[in-house]
Amino acid sequence: MAQAIISPNFCSPHPVDLGIVKLVPSGDFSVTDVNGNIVFNVTGTFLSLRRFLVDGAGNPIVTLQKKLPSTHHRWEVYRGDSTDSRNLVFSVKKSSVVQWKTTLHVFLANNEGESAPDFKVKGSWFEQSCVVYAGKSNSSNILAQMHKKHTVTSVLFMKDNFKVTVSPGVDQALIIALIFILHETNSGGSSSADSV
Repeated sequence: MAQAIISPNFCSPHPVDLGIVKLVPSGDFSVTDVNGNIVFNVTGTFLSLRRFLVDGAGNPIVTLQKKLPSTHHRWEVYRGDSTDSRNLVFSVKKSSVVQWKTTLHVFLANNEGESAPDFKVKGSWFEQSCVVYAGKSNSSNILAQMHKKHTVTSVLFMKDNFKVTVSPGVDQALIIALIFILHETNSGGSSSADSV
């Protein structure tokens, strides 16, 4: 199932393993391929509600904007470095205000009624795993899975390392944006000024 939401340039016909390193205390993410090449970074100004997903060369792919006030921890994601409503790609919110295990609902920009999510993210940064699903499904349409990767470097240099496996045809930039939002939602916005 092809899922080019942000760009087909970030889709592969084969499963892709990516490494995510969360840098402490900035909260920035660095994403590498299996050869250690930087594919994406999530950057932004400390104490800001806006972050940017950029490619390995530093070109902006999408802007991640936290909405305030928001009881459901709503985020909006825009093309490039814009926050213009015409460039909205998707929005993300917690499925309910009170949750024991985080479930995020993802709505594409054309899903204005938000009666059913286009994607779901289930898991927890603290439990060190998550799964991204297509639609309302909980098992049959897995797009990506993340789990903790323990290394000596991560322990010594206070870096969280994670491995993400992205299914064939799935937009890797979408998956990284969703994992970052999951982290920010789970951290309660504590990694940097209300998280982002």
